[in-house]
Amino acid sequence: MFPNNVHTIERGARVVIGLGMLGLLAVGPVPGWGLVGLVGIVPLATGAIGSCPLYTLFGLSTAGHDGDHAGA
Repeated sequence: MFPNNVHTIERGARVVIGLGMLGLLAVGPVPGWGLVGLVGIVPLATGAIGSCPLYTLFGLSTAGHDGDHAGA
């Protein structure tokens, strides 16, 4: 359904960063942290599904071709 355009290591990093940003929601009423925390949904989601809409828009990919075998 979604093109896989995010490398496995990058996916893991996005999930960790997204969870860390969402964790800022627990810090409390510090101005700006709530918005940063909510923005953490973006890297978390793109890491979870393995597809980045901006990469797709610009024709980029960090996923490589690990599973491709020429002539197979």
